Amino acid sequence: MSAPAIRLENRQRQVLTPRLQQAVRLLQLSSTDFAQEVRDALGKNPFLEPEESPGESREPSESLSLTAKAPPQPLTDATPPAPQAVEPEGPWDREQWSSATTSRAGAGEASFNLADTLATEMDLRQYLENQVTVWPLSPREHVLVSAVIESLDDDGYLRTDLGELSALTGLVPAPDAEELADALVLVQSLDPCGVGARSVCECLLLQMPTIEDNNLRELAQIIVKHYLNRLAQRDVAGLARTLSCKHADIDAACERIRHLDPRPGWRVGAAQTQYVTPDVIVKKNQGGWAASVNPAVVPHIRINQLYADLFQQHRDSTHAELATSLQEARWTVRNVEQRFSTILSVAQAILKRQHHFLEFGPLAMKPLGLREIADEVGLHESTVCRVTNNKYMATPVGVFELKYFFSRAMPTSNGGSCSAMAIRGVIKDIIDTESLYSPLSDAEIARQLARQGLTVARRTVTKYRQMLKLPPINRRRTPSA
Repeated sequence: MSAPAIRLENRQRQVLTPRLQQAVRLLQLSSTDFAQEVRDALGKNPFLEPEESPGESREPSESLSLTAKAPPQPLTDATPPAPQAVEPEGPWDREQWSSATTSRAGAGEASFNLADTLATEMDLRQYLENQVTVWPLSPREHVLVSAVIESLDDDGYLRTDLGELSALTGLVPAPDAEELADALVLVQSLDPCGVGARSVCECLLLQMPTIEDNNLRELAQIIVKHYLNRLAQRDVAGLARTLSCKHADIDAACERIRHLDPRPGWRVGAAQTQYVTPDVIVKKNQGGWAASVNPAVVPHIRINQLYADLFQQHRDSTHAELATSLQEARWTVRNVEQRFSTILSVAQAILKRQHHFLEFGPLAMKPLGLREIADEVGLHESTVCRVTNNKYMATPVGVFELKYFFSRAMPTSNGGSCSAMAIRGVIKDIIDTESLYSPLSDAEIARQLARQGLTVARRTVTKYRQMLKLPPINRRRTPSA
């Protein structure tokens, strides 16, 4: 048996310093998450402060100031030079606002809250509950109806089984199936019409009374109950043969069904709109296209020089925590600037290669990979990947995520290459110009692309068509009269 031994060995490996780790973490955040990260740093670190208005006189501080003309800086561990401070403009300061509000309170005026004057947005459940309050219901009935309303989703559907609602009411004795069914019927009679349904078919059937013509309503009910799939396929001719009806009557009934709302809950309350704040703004000038950092997403933070000087004067071994905070504050200011310099440099490199897209549309999109941009700006591919995720560029033709401009190369018959984005644009043009009565299948579209020198498989055409959210051939066909 060999005896244990101690051996010294030298090895080299790359290790990210704490400052570089913070820089990488800030770089991969979206603009919203990044703004929250900066706010958290301002609240926790005593050496960080927001820039103040020009009217307030303070000692010069280390601050962040990034303009469109700032030179791009690669993501390295080198310490960049401290930029100059830029003071934001503001019509009010804290003392003016405090004195104004104090004088109003001192004059004996009633307190005023601006939020009290704003209209409150009502959601679906509140809207339904307000209708129920005018009904002469017993307390038990009201609990059952409220339980059904609270179980509805945002589409207005009841996805929960009625049997499960019995335990949620807390009533003694527990409600039986008949009571729950009666409560559901009451909810389904509320506005908007179709709410409380348990399936798309039931939702559409609840809205049938809105069809005034009796014959048309009866025909529409039959189609929804038994032939909903054929309705989705626009098989008007097949429905006419099956139901022994005129083609025009089936067409009218199907058209009326399409005007019903399969998501009645969306008609109540405001939709939660997700807004995108672009990190880069692109404009066209006399010299071509130019990119600049959006000043709205650049935080104005700086080192509180007064606190930093006091700490340096009284620094000793007992202040290790404060020393760490000061170091982190300096890293934060520099890494924030480095984040936007890196984003700007990557955006400029992308714009240099894809400016034809802004002028001629998707057909002019060139194949582009991460390595090509990484080699130009002097960054690693993983860094470019972090930059392009959740970062947006505002252009005259729309707002796009930076990774939207990357597309793999597709070979052409003449030995060249074409981007997948350009091929999707060709497919969209082919479908937009096809005959409404004789649309093209995916295989026929692939053959048309081959005649144009683009070798694309049928399954690839299907995938690109689905990415464009274009329906298949049977749903694009308009039956002839």
